[in-house]
Amino acid sequence: MLQWKIFLAFFIPGILGYGGGPSTIPLIENEVVDRYGWLTVKEFSEMLALGNSLPGPIATKMAGYIGYEEGGVLGAVTAVFASVAPSLILLIALVGLLYKFKDSPRVKKMTSMVRPAIAVMLGVMACQFFFGSYKDIGSIQTLILMAASFFLMEKVKVHPAFVIVGALGYGALFLS
Repeated sequence: MLQWKIFLAFFIPGILGYGGGPSTIPLIENEVVDRYGWLTVKEFSEMLALGNSLPGPIATKMAGYIGYEEGGVLGAVTAVFASVAPSLILLIALVGLLYKFKDSPRVKKMTSMVRPAIAVMLGVMACQFFFGSYKDIGSIQTLILMAASFFLMEKVKVHPAFVIVGALGYGALFLS
């Protein structure tokens, strides 16, 4: 039964997460934090931050970690397979159809209609992370890290992985 829960926890976000990793993160969070209670919001955000500092797709890294924590090696294999299965199935089944209609105005309009929903999901997750950070480290530290991260990524064009490592270092030095 646990393997089935692990499978569903990553297969459902894979099916519904239009656009890849970033859009599946709030869906995975809903499954593993709210539905099954395998992680707290804080644990999830820490895992997400560390996972983002590693190369490769975020959804499979999260699946591997959570699957292993909950069900060992078999749980990790189940979770990773479940996270890639929807894409694999859809890719095989629909690649020809999508290629045939890629220039269709209806297809373009359908995909543009999904973007606002994804933006809202990412915004809600960002607010949850903000309030969690505010609660854990306070407003001044949160604002310093937000401003520094924004400046480094948007103005200096530092890679996000280095910003995450920098935030980890800042936390180790100043928040111990």
